[in-house]
Amino acid sequence: MRRPVFAGKFYPSNSRALKKDVKSYFSGIKISPDPAITGAVVPHAGYMYSGRTAAQVYAALPKADTFVIIGPNHTGYGSAVSVSSDSWNTPLGDVEVDTDIVESLPRRIIDVDESAHEQEHSIEVQIPFLQTMFSDFKIVPICMGLQDEEMTREVSLELMDALQETSKKVVVIASSDFTHYEPAAVAHDIDQYVIEPLLELNVSEFYSRIRQQNASVCGYGPIAVMMRLCRGLGANSGRLLAYSNSGDVQPMSEVVGYAGIVVGDW
Repeated sequence: MRRPVFAGKFYPSNSRALKKDVKSYFSGIKISPDPAITGAVVPHAGYMYSGRTAAQVYAALPKADTFVIIGPNHTGYGSAVSVSSDSWNTPLGDVEVDTDIVESLPRRIIDVDESAHEQEHSIEVQIPFLQTMFSDFKIVPICMGLQDEEMTREVSLELMDALQETSKKVVVIASSDFTHYEPAAVAHDIDQYVIEPLLELNVSEFYSRIRQQNASVCGYGPIAVMMRLCRGLGANSGRLLAYSNSGDVQPMSEVVGYAGIVVGDW
């Protein structure tokens, strides 16, 4: 069992307070699941900063049998690319890993390694949102320590091999924040420039623009894997549903940017 590490830090540790907190971010947002959506980009900061942007995405996601959640490895622990096979606990209860998909992975690149997940927040913070929106689902949590373009190609190919073995409805979530610690106007301009090719599912141009701007997008690898997988699942474009930064909540001279994006067959 993977126990919550960031409860009481990034979000409330009390189940009742957590339910109330998550639901508050959906205030005024229409819940309109779109069956055409196959993937998304969702921020992973403390809820007070990015919860509203995350809610915009979760309000649009369709129900799925399994959510593949791919996040960056901030800690450096574990294998280069690691999947967890343990069930995951949050204050809202337990979520099972889809072991059928995990066991179908060819294991060319992706290792089963719990140590990479033990202190990592990027996947953990997504789960209470899923638990709030959906009652019956499983997850495939994948943590990426290496995020170069070739690695994302290999990871997506391996995941696609596994997904082709199942008839389940799958949605892919890339957990990422965008520009870190720049003035709000600078962060906005960099992020909009980087997001443009993302909405076209153009992985090579996405990487090119990150290099050009030296953009501090922490989950660029998970985003690229999501783009590649969703193309394989029939998606052809993305939509930016929300953009915000940490300074919107608490005035600061340097902010972190957050984007809520969905990808689908439109």
